[in-house]
Parts: sequence; structure tokens; C-alpha cells
Amino acid sequence: MKKRILILTASFGEGHNAAAKGIRDGLNRVALERTEVELRDLFAEAYGPINELVRRSYLGLVNFAPRAWGSVYRWLDRKNDFDKEFERFFRLKDHFTALLDRFQPDVVICTFPAYLNLLREIEGANGDRVRPSKSVVVVTDSITINAAWYRCAADYFLVANEQSASVLRAVGVAPEKIKVFGFPVSPKFAEFAGSNRVLPSNNCDRRVLYMIHAATGRAPDVVRRLATLGVDLTVTIGRADKLRPAIEAAADGAAKIVGWTDELPRMLFESHLLIGKAGGATVQETIAAGCPMIINQVVSGQEEGNARLIVETNSGVIALSPAAVAAHVQRAFADDAKQWREWAANISKLSRPRAALDIAEFLLSI
Repeated sequence: MKKRILILTASFGEGHNAAAKGIRDGLNRVALERTEVELRDLFAEAYGPINELVRRSYLGLVNFAPRAWGSVYRWLDRKNDFDKEFERFFRLKDHFTALLDRFQPDVVICTFPAYLNLLREIEGANGDRVRPSKSVVVVTDSITINAAWYRCAADYFLVANEQSASVLRAVGVAPEKIKVFGFPVSPKFAEFAGSNRVLPSNNCDRRVLYMIHAATGRAPDVVRRLATLGVDLTVTIGRADKLRPAIEAAADGAAKIVGWTDELPRMLFESHLLIGKAGGATVQETIAAGCPMIINQVVSGQEEGNARLIVETNSGVIALSPAAVAAHVQRAFADDAKQWREWAANISKLSRPRAALDIAEFLLSI
């Protein structure tokens, strides 16, 4: 009989979806014939246009009013009654209940900190319901871990690094429930793990990847400064096609401009430096690729820990202005790339490109 595994996510930050997809793809590679896997975003399914409005509002708050979001984040961190909050999510509860009745999962995996509180509420209202044999929370943030992640009755908490495991132990999570596997990046990262990155020097291309997710108003200035440094520059704009003319003008032919792409694992392994925001998925993907990072935006709350992970392990640096970004790129490659070599050696110690595959094996074992 196939093991039924339910993966639940929500589109409030790309890290949740990236982790969910990584686990799904890891299971498909490790045990396609032995598992039945469903990946669902019940918030989107239950609330449709309302959920999309809330999601866009959240992203707007995070990107354009980060201090205000920081206040909300800290308020959530102080809450002790998450179960009561979900009593009002009637439509979400109905969707979740129907899914449990139909799919009857052996394992429920949550990459968004809400579902297990709701599962407890469902169980309380249905005493005869058979709960899934195991419940797993995949924490997508590092170090600054909101209480919403761990104030729930999970069997296991999967974290990306030992620093985050220490945080959970400090707040009272039983050590035997905490598992350190790394962040479940796409299994594609494991395919490139054996490749050797050409060391940067004055005699070879020094490859810099600039990923624009937010703070797009400053992006042309960043590109303009980087284009004068003599580096091999690639700029990804995702689906922000309206941004392309300004970026192309700023680059003046000195950069490759890329739209949405699924080639990020390869691009990160080929790059010497990543410039981008301290999002959970972005930071963990650059760690998996062993590519040092210059962080040019940090959202208050969940992203602070991601940035701390890079800085405290000396795997990169924070540079919040275009001038600072350019200065740190120059510094990284100066003196035969002395700074870059130090960063690269440190970030390689954190790298776990097989995390999704290892997590898949773990899920089969429980």
C-alpha cells in the first residue's frame, strides 16, 4: 500500500511554496512508486479572490512598509491562543476536513505555520476522527523563528540549520522532535553539487547574479554601479517585465537580463556572488549552491534571522544601499578574491543540497 503524504503550503512568501515543492519533488525522486503525494494551498482554495487580496496586501506591507510588518510579526510572536484564532476560519476548516476524509493521509507536512493549529481544532470537533499517524512542521525561517511555528502539537519540526534547532530547544521544544536536514531546496541542486566552481581572479570572469525581488526603485542604480565594475553580471527580473527597459538602460549592454526562469540552481552554482533580499528561499538556495551572498534588503521579522545566518557565519554581508553593494562586490574580489574565498569556504559548511531527498527518506521512515 502506498504511503499517503499531504503537503500543505500558503502563498504568503515564496519560502513556504519553495519548501513544499522541494519536498514533493524529493518524494517523487526517492519513492514515486511507494507514495501518493498531494500538495495543497487550502487558503487559496477556500477563499479564492479574498485570499489573493490578503496575499497582495501582505506582500505590499512586507516590501513597502517593512516596519509596520515588523510590528505585526512581533504581535504574532507574543500570541498564545492560535487555536482560538482558527475557530473563525469556517470555510478553511470545511476544506481541510473534506480533504482529510477523502485522502486520509499517513503524514501531514506543513510549510506554513497555521495548519496544525487548525488540525487540532478539527480533531476537537470530531472526536471519532482518525488523526494522521504523523504531523511534521517544516520551518522555513532561520534563527528568528516566530512562535506560530512551534506553538502547535507536531510530531517533528524540521529546521534548516543547527542555529535554528538551538532556538527551538531554547523555547522548550523536545530535542527528539527537532531534525536538522537543511532547507528542502529543489532536488536539482543535488545534481550540481559535484560541480567545481571556477575560482574568480583577474584573469577569469567574476560572475555576479543580481536577483530583483523587491526594492525595484533602487534596482537600476544597483545595476548601473555593477555594470562599471568589469564583472560578468546577470540580472533576473522574474515576471516584472515593466522593469526590463529601466534595467536594460542602466546596464547599457554590460549585463545579461533574464526574466522568469527555472534555471536558478544552475545559475547559482555558476555564480560567484548572489545579490538579493534575505528571503527564506533565496538565502537557503544560495547556501545550497555554496554561493556567497550580498543581502540588499531585509524585511523586519522573519528575514532578520536569514540575514543573521549569512553574516554570523561570515558567508556574506548586508549592504542596504546601491553604493554599499558595489563597494562590497569590489572588496569581495580584491586581493585575488581573498574575501570571496573566505565567504565561500564558510558557506560551503552550511550547504545541504540534498535536503529534499534526505527529508523524503525520513518521511518514508516514520
